[in-house]
Amino acid sequence: MSAPTTTSTVGRPPARPAPAPAPERKRWWRDPWRKPRFLELITWGYLAWSLVPVLIAVAISFSSGRSNTTFQSPATLQYWTGTGFEGDNGSLFRDPELRGAIRQTLLLSFLTIALAVPLGVSFAIGLDRWRGRPANATNIMMLASFVLPEIVIGVAALYVVLYLLKFIPLGTPAQVMALVTFQCSYPVIICRARLLSIGKEYEEAAMDLGATPRQSVRAVLLPLLAPAILASTAIVFADTIDDFVIVSYLSNDISTQPLSTKIYTQLRGAPTPAVNAAATFMLISTTLVIVLGYLAYKRYSHSQDAGLDSFSASI
Repeated sequence: MSAPTTTSTVGRPPARPAPAPAPERKRWWRDPWRKPRFLELITWGYLAWSLVPVLIAVAISFSSGRSNTTFQSPATLQYWTGTGFEGDNGSLFRDPELRGAIRQTLLLSFLTIALAVPLGVSFAIGLDRWRGRPANATNIMMLASFVLPEIVIGVAALYVVLYLLKFIPLGTPAQVMALVTFQCSYPVIICRARLLSIGKEYEEAAMDLGATPRQSVRAVLLPLLAPAILASTAIVFADTIDDFVIVSYLSNDISTQPLSTKIYTQLRGAPTPAVNAAATFMLISTTLVIVLGYLAYKRYSHSQDAGLDSFSASI
């Protein structure tokens, strides 16, 4: 049996091991943990596209010239509280038509809040307790006013007032009726979402302690719904103060035209910076109400959640 042959390596240096392959460097767009620069660029671009024209319109309301498209220094308040252009009293708070439009706008907003929010809260509680096919059909009908185009609601409300409810005159009563119909869906949706998060445990606990169903709703459920009611109030006010389509269809004369209609009418003629002042007034009013509503919502919901946690712990 012959011995195995071997290859002689005498005189040769030992072979070095091959170097490990360098890790492939990832491209920056393939890194899942990279900084989202593209999304940041889109966000800032959208904010600039949305806010810069608004800021320009606000700045022109403090212009000293008559031009509605160019700011002329120095900045003044002559189109807010002054005498307007060449002493014609065409400023926001001196022009009788603009002052009447402000009063009509605030009147419609507060009347709509006073009617739509209680109705929406009651409707939300009723839908939360109602079961069956009629409840589903009613829920769909309620959502119809939320998804239908506003011009359809305006035309339908006009026909209702002209041909069905003839005892409702055009003007403020008809405008309030249509606005309440349109705005009632906001409190319903917001309060129903709050009801789903609350549950029925607290009402049942109150009735176990001797409270009647009406007392449990008034003393337990409504305080728990307070953050949702505040949010609904702010949204209804913000959406009503700049409504144009419904109120323009149901207006009967110049005295029932709100600020949004007045701005549109003046823009078709030879507008002055007083129109920008009117639009800035609407913007400031809406922003102020939204901010106050948000702060009240956060404060009330925080204190409420803390009270509920302590109540649950004591039980």
